[in-house]
Amino acid sequence: MPDANADPLIVAISSRTLFDMEDSHLLFEREGIDAYADYQRSHEDDVLAPGIAFPLVRKLLALNDGAPPEAPRVEVILISRNSADTGLRIFNSIAHYGLAIKRAAFSNGAPPYPYIRPFRADLFLSANAEDVRSALAAGVAAATLLPAQAPQQRHDQLRIAFDGDAVIFDDECERISREGGLAAFTEHERSHAGEPLSGGPFRGFLDALHRLQQAFPTGPDAPIRTALVTARSIPAHERVIRTLREWNIRLDEALFLGGRSKGPFLEAFGADIFFDDSEHNILSARDHVAAGHVPHGVANR
Repeated sequence: MPDANADPLIVAISSRTLFDMEDSHLLFEREGIDAYADYQRSHEDDVLAPGIAFPLVRKLLALNDGAPPEAPRVEVILISRNSADTGLRIFNSIAHYGLAIKRAAFSNGAPPYPYIRPFRADLFLSANAEDVRSALAAGVAAATLLPAQAPQQRHDQLRIAFDGDAVIFDDECERISREGGLAAFTEHERSHAGEPLSGGPFRGFLDALHRLQQAFPTGPDAPIRTALVTARSIPAHERVIRTLREWNIRLDEALFLGGRSKGPFLEAFGADIFFDDSEHNILSARDHVAAGHVPHGVANR
């Protein structure tokens, strides 16, 4: 049985990923903070349209159905560079959509990432790449989302997909591939098949997500489904499988694509969000699903 007193999964999210705020953001870039503040005050009763991460947040919060209010399974925290004054429109929009978001940090232009660790967030999603890199450096799983309108929801199940190397795992193997080529990588993975991989920046989030999955029955009707979507191919699959077994982590699906474009496979899986360290893979995936860039490892140096 799952522990009823287990810590909730905590996701921190920026206002520009939760809502579509690009018109006002462009105004800020063109005319500055005073024009932006005036615009937000004069429109504070106008409801913001859902943003790129809105469906993900709604599905995360729906996992609290049946949980006591004082002990939610999932908590979503708003992290924003707005001031509390200009953020009133954001609060009003949260209330309009009935999102159970109860905690927030408004930094009034200052980098907000220092508040992520005190909130004990397992994941941080933001449109600001600098804040994402700072969160990763502080040991928090984080990804950059390109702001966009909310994608169409195709199902009620929460589906999250991960790349392997430099996301779930360390970038050791990616470094070997870049330095020695595919043959060196393949031989290294064959000879180290029984040696577990080191954890990457999303290891902690994966642990927390797995703990959350254990609160629900398994099977096709489970409210959460996860997938590994990796460019690895056979025989480099074995070390991945043995590592997840060593970690006692369940991933529902595993796609070993051998370098094929990930976008169509992510669409077939129906991912609500996909995490990858490669900007090339993110660009491909964004045509199909919400994709978060993880600026970690040798590919981002």
